[in-house]
Amino acid sequence: MNQCMKTEIAARDGDLRILLLLGIANWFLFVDHVPHNAVSSLTLRNFGFSGATDLFVFVGGYAAAIIYAKKMVERGSVVGATRIFKRLWQLYAAYVVLFVIYVDLIGYVAAQTAAPDIIAEFNIAGFIDHPIRTLIRGLLLQATPLNLDVLQLFIVLMAFLPIVLIGMLRWPTVTLAGSATLYVTARIFDRNLLSFPEGDWVFNPLSWQLLFVLGAWFALSGARQARLIRSMQGLPALGIAALLYLLFALVITSAGKLPALAEMVPDSLLSAFLPNDRENLAPYRVLHLLAMAFLFTLAVPRGWRGFRWPVLQPLIKCGEEWLAVFCAGVFLSFAAHFILITGPNSLAMQVLVSAAGILMMTAVAYYVSWSRRQDYKSALGARS
Repeated sequence: MNQCMKTEIAARDGDLRILLLLGIANWFLFVDHVPHNAVSSLTLRNFGFSGATDLFVFVGGYAAAIIYAKKMVERGSVVGATRIFKRLWQLYAAYVVLFVIYVDLIGYVAAQTAAPDIIAEFNIAGFIDHPIRTLIRGLLLQATPLNLDVLQLFIVLMAFLPIVLIGMLRWPTVTLAGSATLYVTARIFDRNLLSFPEGDWVFNPLSWQLLFVLGAWFALSGARQARLIRSMQGLPALGIAALLYLLFALVITSAGKLPALAEMVPDSLLSAFLPNDRENLAPYRVLHLLAMAFLFTLAVPRGWRGFRWPVLQPLIKCGEEWLAVFCAGVFLSFAAHFILITGPNSLAMQVLVSAAGILMMTAVAYYVSWSRRQDYKSALGARS
């Protein structure tokens, strides 16, 4: 089983499509996190049911499964699990630093500029009223400042990755069925994790784990499942059905924003899909993301020539260094929002701060990559 699985994992390892999609997700998350930003009308959430968070979680599950399943197959489950927990600690440490500095920065800016609305808008009122209690809740992932919820979700999902991978390597169908059962149960009984000081998590981990596990399942699917997926991709009817569903999602999403279009769509249809259930990951969001993934893999094969285009290199680099880019994006989104509410909030300014933020995130990605190479060269020199 190990040799067969090694072959399947090796065939998917180093897929630049994954880095490209992670880079796109990071850029879109940054733009979406800047309130009242016209540029955000170009991101995924405006063209269908799913958005950048859905893409980030799904592709993140795929990438993590490839990386750590390879270690489990080669060196055993215990070693693989320890590598996952090492990465989990890095994620948590990044979150703690980000949480403390981010909340303190927002509070300082609000006090200096006499703009108390920022405190409520970024959901840190509890930190001002009860700083110690809120700090403890934040360390326990229960306080959810605006724009940190995606990283909190990913930390929880990564914590259960060892169990998911052990199941995927031995009983992939049973593991996926268990994930689907948890998803359905959470939706039926309205189960979620509690947030502080009140309410639930913005992204319910009990529901969103389905996308993460689906990504892992596609990453570790065996030869039989891979042949089935390829045969499905060869069916023109299935591709047409996926395209029609994406067009349907575009119409419904646009109708929710354009009154003229809403008058042409039956109210019963709009009420079934709007407002879009983001918290508990509505089934039509999952189907929308899978339809996009299906068409994307058809249009962009693994050996696509476009990966060598210079214009795509920044996106791929941001996907490669996604954690540093995400952390930078959180601060930059607040900085962009602050600039827009204290200065001229014109269309030109919105485009300018969005472009500047993406350039800075890209610069962070290239610096982190360059710094890692220098450390690697130093380590090689020391061994020599």
